[in-house]
Amino acid sequence: MGRAPAWRRTARLFTAPTRVPGVAALRWDLGFYLACLAFALPTALFSEFYGYRVWGNFATVAYGFGALHSGWLLLSARTGRTPHGVLGSRWCGIAAVALLAMILPLLLLVIRRLTGVDWLITPFSWAAQPEVWVIERSADLLLHHGTPYIDVTALNRAPEVNDYTPYGPVMAVFGLPRALFGGTPLADALTDARWMFALAACACVLGTLKLLKWPKVPVGAAQLALACPLTALTWAVAGPDLAIVGLLVLACALAATGRTAWSGLVLALVVSAKLIVAPAAAVLVVFVLVRRGEGLDWPAAGRFASALVATTAALHLPVYLVDPAAFVEHVFRFPLGMGAVRSPAASPLPGHLIAELGAFGRVTAFVLVGAAAVAMLVWLVRRPPANGSGAVLRIAVGLGALILLTPATRYGYLVYPLVLLGAHLVFRVAEAPAAPPAQQSSATSS
Repeated sequence: MGRAPAWRRTARLFTAPTRVPGVAALRWDLGFYLACLAFALPTALFSEFYGYRVWGNFATVAYGFGALHSGWLLLSARTGRTPHGVLGSRWCGIAAVALLAMILPLLLLVIRRLTGVDWLITPFSWAAQPEVWVIERSADLLLHHGTPYIDVTALNRAPEVNDYTPYGPVMAVFGLPRALFGGTPLADALTDARWMFALAACACVLGTLKLLKWPKVPVGAAQLALACPLTALTWAVAGPDLAIVGLLVLACALAATGRTAWSGLVLALVVSAKLIVAPAAAVLVVFVLVRRGEGLDWPAAGRFASALVATTAALHLPVYLVDPAAFVEHVFRFPLGMGAVRSPAASPLPGHLIAELGAFGRVTAFVLVGAAAVAMLVWLVRRPPANGSGAVLRIAVGLGALILLTPATRYGYLVYPLVLLGAHLVFRVAEAPAAPPAQQSSATSS
């Protein structure tokens, strides 16, 4: 009999039964990088945004390497020739994505941005997405006017989308370095807001791992939270969502380790930067209430809620009092599609597609959002999170449902549930009970 066709031999890598340890994980790796490659290559070829195309070219190489490396490891495992050393590690693909699909494209785009074409109405020339320039502008406005929000009715022209700052006042903090120290090419490159988002995200990751006592991070967790295209793309062309989800994970780690007041304070920063993550407050307050497993811990819940409410009020009230109408227009009316300019957020997710059916579709979409909220509340009441991983999982599911069902949203917001699912896996490892000493010693001797 002749050899099977190449496509069939390749398919067997995924389907053929095997008892070789680690093959299932390597199959997952290969499928993961191939799926990422299927996202990156069309982005490089067809995206309307310059930054997306730059990222797509780098990412195609990164994910292509990851797929080839995973395929090589899989073939080696099936033939009993498992390689050792650095190249024998599943982390090689993660490292390739971090370098080629995150750090290098960001560096190139920061330098390219110095040409000064961001504000042109030409997406094919943008080296940074509009949210970067809007946040940097909001910091300048905050310094000079006490509010990051302009009165769109007093512009002596019709307002446009980029006049809006659809974030809470805390988001302007990430633009302060450029507002304070920018002005020269070198200073502008060093104070690009994307560096600030990246630094904040990295600091939150390190803080979370320290609080969890440095658990061993699963490769799958790193793939979901770091190496997936939404994270890598956001890192290179924008970045605010990574800083916010990083702070959210840090708030969960603080709550899981009993630092309830600090958790409430950090969550207040999150909510005061981006309102979309506000539902996380319901999950964390329930978690803090039941965390000890010995009845309801009302004092801890009180500390959490007091820090959350007091900090949120302290951050919002001064900005609100400067110009209440502008605050409401930017933070609430515009994201809800009720502003002087309609929000352009219109990714083809279920909520948007349903809302596009007309008045009945819009009502249906909001009914579905309400139904999802009720379902989440029932889940919280009937099965409150017993640990940090349970709280993170519930936040991921809740935000995922909100993003999928809200009429005006962006597919890029799916980075929130993806990162949270990766964090959930890390929390699970940290919470796993240690093996008894006798079992540890026998495992070591074997």
